[in-house]
Amino acid sequence: MNKSVFVTGATNGTGFAIAERFAKEGYSVFIGSRDKERSDVAAKSINEKYGVFAKGYQTEIFDEENVKAIFDDIRKEGYLVDTLVLNAANLGIGQVSLDVDIQEFMNVYNTNIGWNFMMARCAAKHMMEKNGGSIVFITSNSAIRVTENRCAYCSSKSAILAMSKSFAVDWGKYGIRSNCVLPGMIKTDRWHSNLNNCKYALPNYTPIGDIAEFEDIANAAYYFGSDESRNTTGAELIVDGGMLAQLTPNIDRELWK
Repeated sequence: MNKSVFVTGATNGTGFAIAERFAKEGYSVFIGSRDKERSDVAAKSINEKYGVFAKGYQTEIFDEENVKAIFDDIRKEGYLVDTLVLNAANLGIGQVSLDVDIQEFMNVYNTNIGWNFMMARCAAKHMMEKNGGSIVFITSNSAIRVTENRCAYCSSKSAILAMSKSFAVDWGKYGIRSNCVLPGMIKTDRWHSNLNNCKYALPNYTPIGDIAEFEDIANAAYYFGSDESRNTTGAELIVDGGMLAQLTPNIDRELWK
């Protein structure tokens, strides 16, 4: 049987591009999102376009029984998950740390840490039966360089880096690898609408003068999720056009003049 991948937050954007990338290589694809109808539509699209088995699931955040039921159903379909790509995230709200509601703060952690932990653990049990597999976290360069008024989001993304390394160390003996992709800015619809209001040109923001397309993140996820990275675990791949490589973006320097 061909290999399989489960991708969360995969009904559009980066997640859907990741699902497509694996489908192109013949993987069976399982799609998770909080909207079952949208998951089904995305799975149907992949099946029709690439001819691979695809199925959608509704994922309930921080509901361990839901997570277990999903992986039990995948088993009933005759599959064990080879690769898990954890793309879904809670962005939280932009708020000064002194004022942020503690429940809102914990909601971000429940999704980005707690729920991702549940997903990874259930997937790992599948992978142990196949003598190995790969877990890929889509985190953010905000895990390293924080953004103002995003304490919960940035700190949770940083915590993912440590969690991934822990999985790499704890589960390496089972042939399970765990790695992180750290995107910077991505050309989403939201980005395009905000760009019209930007004061400074994009070439000043990254050393290469461009930011990522969905496919750039998908290619990085495929590298970590496939056998192409069979000797890589506990690692991070930054896909941000060089934003983290420079001390201060040129766009900020313009403000100092």
